[in-house]
Amino acid sequence: MAISYMTKEGYDKKMAELAHLENVERPDVVRAIAEARDKGDLSENAEYDAAKERQGMLEAKIAELKNLVASARIIDESKIGTDEVQLLNKVTIKNVKMGAQMTYTIVTESEANLREGKISITTPIAKGLLGHKVGDIVDVQVPAGVMQFEIVKIEI
Repeated sequence: MAISYMTKEGYDKKMAELAHLENVERPDVVRAIAEARDKGDLSENAEYDAAKERQGMLEAKIAELKNLVASARIIDESKIGTDEVQLLNKVTIKNVKMGAQMTYTIVTESEANLREGKISITTPIAKGLLGHKVGDIVDVQVPAGVMQFEIVKIEI
């Protein structure tokens, strides 16, 4: 089982999701299966088939989450600095060519969420920024080619 690193916040979100799946979703699926079964002939019962399929997907998701939290290691956020870009830093960068500024927080793969401005440490941009300091100009290889970013600010 591979170790997965998470922030305390990320771990708590996964635990809340797991509790919801086990305590809300699972009973709903069991109830739907029972209702479909009560309608008679299971060989031609689409509701029953759909409920069983939903149950299978739900149980797979529960198992996946249990494995993830079982192998989780909480990252000690007090040991994070801002001298150079590292995991859990909030980094403001400027696209050298276009002049556009963006701010991203570099997080573990399991916590990445672009809508929240959180990018995975495994993305090309995050990999390119790691270890660099404010003022550095970094070449980042992206699918469209090489982009240059200036590191404007590093925060926690």
